[in-house]
Amino acid sequence: MSKGPTEDTPTRRRGAALENAITEAAWDVLVEQGYNGFTYEAVAARAGTSKPVLYRRWPQREDLLVATLARYWHPIDLPDTGGLRQDALVFLRTVNAERARMLILMRVWLADYFRETGTTFGDLRGRLGLADRTRPFATLVDRAVERGELADVPRSERVVNLPFDLVRHDMLMTMGAVPDEAIVEIVDTVWLPLLGPAHHGAGR
Repeated sequence: MSKGPTEDTPTRRRGAALENAITEAAWDVLVEQGYNGFTYEAVAARAGTSKPVLYRRWPQREDLLVATLARYWHPIDLPDTGGLRQDALVFLRTVNAERARMLILMRVWLADYFRETGTTFGDLRGRLGLADRTRPFATLVDRAVERGELADVPRSERVVNLPFDLVRHDMLMTMGAVPDEAIVEIVDTVWLPLLGPAHHGAGR
């Protein structure tokens, strides 16, 4: 007579449950050991599965890496406060609080990956599908134009995205979060004057 399932009977994982367990284990390996330690052997051992299971789903190590990062890298919701200045500050403060550590660690974890593959962080964004999305500050500026807060004139992509680029630069240069006064300075002293808002004090 066969035994029924007990608390000690292992559950066979399939489909999404198995893939989630693998990518969770892969994330832990990446955080602890960096890209050099991010091997099929290490991930399979951490996930309690076998290398063939990983190879069937992700034939190349880069495929597994992208799947792992995609699980943990989610877009930040855009604020809609009714004013461009406040939208920009809220978004940058959220990036600073939620993304500083990840951005820095990704640069450290993936330095060997970029050297090995000859690719850049921008290329990885493309693999993750992030490059196809409208960039956050483009949306914030478009909203400001619709509200009449900004004139409807052409603006370069570099100017529109400058706040995020400067905050990210400061994060990577200091290997830490950006002081709030620096965020305010970037928005008020650098960015808004370049955009030429019709009402510079709007949204304060």
